Amino acid sequence: MTVTHSTVGMFQIWDYVVFACLFVVSSGIGVFFAVKERKKASSREFLVAGRQMTCGPVALSLTASFMSAVTVLGAPSDVYRFGASYILFGVAYTAVVVATAELFVPVFYRSGITSTYEVILTVGLHCLLPIFQILYTGVVVYAPALALNQVTGFNLWGSIFSTGIVCTFYCTLGGLKAVVWTDAFQMVVMVVGFLVVLIQGGKSAGGLEAMWETAKAGDRLKVFDFDPDPLRRHTFWTLSIGGTFTWLGVYGVNQSTVQRCISCKTETQARLALYLNLLGLFVILFCAVLSGLMMYAFYASCDPWTAQIVSAPDQLMPYFVMEILGKFPGLPGLFVACAFSGTLSTVAASISALATVTYEDFVTPWCVNLSNAASTWTSKGLCVLFGVACTSMAVVASYMGGVVQAALSIHGMCGGPMLGVFTLGIICPCTNSKGAAGGLIAGIALTFWTGIGSFIYPAPSSHSRPLPLLTERCPQSNSSNTFGTDTPHLNLTTLSRCDSFVPCRSPLADSWYSLSYLYLSAIGFMATVTVGLLITFLTGTRHQQDTNQKVVSRKDTPTIMENTHNVEGKSYSNAGFVIETQSF
Repeated sequence: MTVTHSTVGMFQIWDYVVFACLFVVSSGIGVFFAVKERKKASSREFLVAGRQMTCGPVALSLTASFMSAVTVLGAPSDVYRFGASYILFGVAYTAVVVATAELFVPVFYRSGITSTYEVILTVGLHCLLPIFQILYTGVVVYAPALALNQVTGFNLWGSIFSTGIVCTFYCTLGGLKAVVWTDAFQMVVMVVGFLVVLIQGGKSAGGLEAMWETAKAGDRLKVFDFDPDPLRRHTFWTLSIGGTFTWLGVYGVNQSTVQRCISCKTETQARLALYLNLLGLFVILFCAVLSGLMMYAFYASCDPWTAQIVSAPDQLMPYFVMEILGKFPGLPGLFVACAFSGTLSTVAASISALATVTYEDFVTPWCVNLSNAASTWTSKGLCVLFGVACTSMAVVASYMGGVVQAALSIHGMCGGPMLGVFTLGIICPCTNSKGAAGGLIAGIALTFWTGIGSFIYPAPSSHSRPLPLLTERCPQSNSSNTFGTDTPHLNLTTLSRCDSFVPCRSPLADSWYSLSYLYLSAIGFMATVTVGLLITFLTGTRHQQDTNQKVVSRKDTPTIMENTHNVEGKSYSNAGFVIETQSF
């Protein structure tokens, strides 16, 4: 395929119409639930939908939030450059969903709490949640804004702020019900957008058989690599084991995920929602990988990135879409709506989760006599506050390089230590407050040291092993036609040189800092658990009688001491293992 700029168009009126419909419908859902639920003014109704949701919309919401614009834009680009081994994330998704459904969600659902952090954390540790969540959300906001900037020429920062405004609007008006149902609509848009790209991409690449042969000749179909070297970017072990720890920190103990599950009518509905969501994850993952293979088949003889037609790998997918769909009015707008659907769902989930945790853990303990109206308005005010914070964080995200690796690195640096703390509280209830705090500090310090080092000193190609890209049939590139020259990126490769301004490459650069980004979460998890238990045994384990406890049966439901709860029509006694409440 010979790439020429004449084949790449810009947005037409119908593209803007299709794209605008996404915002109109999303905002309309928020308005609908604001009117429909106006007589049910309470924080419980606003934050957890009155615990009356069913598994269907919750499953779609979970999938839409999990598969953000990072997947829509970054995953095909990753497959294009590194091959189809990305599909092995499906192994990690399966392990994560099973662990969440069978271990974490039953604990949270049966305890009757609204904020997951009521289980084990103190106010000091609660402050880490907004920071971690906002960091990741900034990347998710930036990704679709980048796509829109590249295909339409819209101002990058205007796109970012419009995204944040729409998310904050419908989240603030309609609460969790609006978020869940908007996510369900956006999930449909994501699938339709991918299908359009796959259908036209297959035709443009010469059909599925030709695409498959081209991808095979380019070594893109090598999926299973059992090399145990932890420095390798993607192998079977990094994707399955490292990916499991990375996403378990997001799924298993993340407030936005658990909040949706505990909004279900019953625990059975919550667990069913997770397993139905797994099917959705497989569908989106398959579409993303196949899109990457089609993009490679289309550009097999002329890579736009190497030819400097685009300035960053994350611009490949939008460029590809405009090239194959540019002559069809409305379809480029549908793809950009697909990317924005991913980000709107994820950002709205983050805003709702942050508002819930802040309200339950900071407002409720100090304002115990709030009326229903006051509590609802307080919750809405918190949504606005965190909407502004998440949108602002996107400015920082623009300097973080590749979308996928940046997002997953943040997940690893933040999610691993948090997963470790929850594991200590749920699996090892003997852990005391000193052990929990010490373990968390150790885990965060280790992962941030490793993660920041890897950003400053990128791993050499011998570890990342990008596959070859050809430019033999490319026309002479013209720098004036390069897409994305106005997009800010931190040139990390320049930080690896020795000159008068930048220090020489660290001795750890080719070893510790080159560790696969997917292992960051596992490192943080193991450091947190190990140090937490060590400090606990050195300072003395927590005594059961000195804490406010909740007792949870491995088969039955939790009860507060001296009380019995009825869940799903059954009464349970106080037998099982201890989960502490506010003991840290």
